[in-house]
Amino acid sequence: MKRYKDIAGDGGSNIAQQVGEQQARLQARLAEVRAVVAVVSGKGGVGKSSITANLAACWALEGRRVGVLDADLNGPTMATMLGVRGRRLVVGADGVTPPESALGIRVMSMDLLLPSDDTPLVWEAPTQAESHTWRGAMEANALREFLADTAWGELDLLLLDLPPGAERTLQAAEWFGPQVAFVLVTIPSDLSRGVVSRSLAALRKTRNPVLGYVENMAGYWCADCGEVKPLFPAASEVELGGLPCLGRIPFDPELAARCDRGESLEEAAAAAPALAALASRIGFMLQGLAVEDRA
Repeated sequence: MKRYKDIAGDGGSNIAQQVGEQQARLQARLAEVRAVVAVVSGKGGVGKSSITANLAACWALEGRRVGVLDADLNGPTMATMLGVRGRRLVVGADGVTPPESALGIRVMSMDLLLPSDDTPLVWEAPTQAESHTWRGAMEANALREFLADTAWGELDLLLLDLPPGAERTLQAAEWFGPQVAFVLVTIPSDLSRGVVSRSLAALRKTRNPVLGYVENMAGYWCADCGEVKPLFPAASEVELGGLPCLGRIPFDPELAARCDRGESLEEAAAAAPALAALASRIGFMLQGLAVEDRA
């Protein structure tokens, strides 16, 4: 019986070469992308996906070439929010061609591969214990394939909608290196800020720029009175880990309904000005990073 110490190299599995080829494809894709922005939070339910979708819409309306990768394999929403759910993926010589939204946003999501709304993503294994052990590795490999095998083409911005969890955040930093900039999303409560601060602590151990944080659901837009009313008790005024607040986005029922219909941002939505200002500020910061890189 052979033991691990008796196996030379990868034991003939050719895994090392496959990973190397995949990484080379990924780097070739990224060579055509000017900026990568990951929208993250250690907290679920804070609206990362709606922020991601509407940032993409704002930049597309400015005429920028935008792609969105839905990295939440178990709860994908980007295909619905950007109006491409149900589109067929086309495989060509250069890889998988992502469907485009009405605004021309290129989208890749697990939602485009699942046959129906109620189909769960299940990792098959002989036992549940083995399934749990392999799930993280399988998810990471699936996301690498999405990135490497999708024919994104030339993009001004590639947005990543990452699920909760500091480990996913660190994976993105590892795959993209310092090229990816991070934006944290929280809601105006001390509890949420406390959870999100853990992701910030993990990011500060990397070389990646953290642009700041977005305070989502910062009040409720009342259509009857035309004012923003507070949703949460007054939270601490201390900034999140010393980061700048990039914008405060009110909860707008009309915008939520548009996202459900795949319409995302429209100027009629009360939250649109705040989202447009957020996109403009992040875009300005990314230009500054590009200048630093050239220097």
